[in-house]
Amino acid sequence: MRAWFLSAGLGLLLLSQGAMAGTVLIVGDSISAAFGLDTRLGWVSLLEQRLAEQGYKDKVVNASISGDTSAGGQARLPALLAAHKPDLVILELGGNDGLRGQPPAQLQQNLASMIDSSRAAGAKVLLLGMQIPPNYGARYTTAFKEVYSNLAAEKKVALVPFMLEGVGGVPEYTQADGLHPAANAQGRLLENVWPVLKPLL
Repeated sequence: MRAWFLSAGLGLLLLSQGAMAGTVLIVGDSISAAFGLDTRLGWVSLLEQRLAEQGYKDKVVNASISGDTSAGGQARLPALLAAHKPDLVILELGGNDGLRGQPPAQLQQNLASMIDSSRAAGAKVLLLGMQIPPNYGARYTTAFKEVYSNLAAEKKVALVPFMLEGVGGVPEYTQADGLHPAANAQGRLLENVWPVLKPLL
């Protein structure tokens, strides 16, 4: 009888641990797809390593595609939500919208729709803010930057104001194309995200 209780207790413990394990879905572009790098060096892989090291059981699904825009992410999201049933959705999109000069209002609308869809599916949302180079003009760069803070306030979602803080525009942390973070920048990207991400796990 004692053996039965011990085995039942162990089974309940394992079930409870499984119940606590969640799924983190990352929908992003080349920044999260580790463009130009071995994906094992990217910030998403570093995140998976940190979760394991700190005892988290969460599964990370990286659905990031280099070159993707907010419209592309919005189109892909319903199938991703249905397939993976995430507990947390991380949205890292907008950089390509900005580089193509697309209207910030459209970016905001697309991201707002993704936030709403994620929440309707029962997931928390973390928004990773982006900025674009100053050569696009002060008016446009300001409007673009404000998309993320406006959404965070309106939708009451967690926000990393600028994911590339300390990396963007810094030559020693940038690949030869002058745009994408180098391998030695990936740890910095994780450190920019981690303090806001951790409480959502």
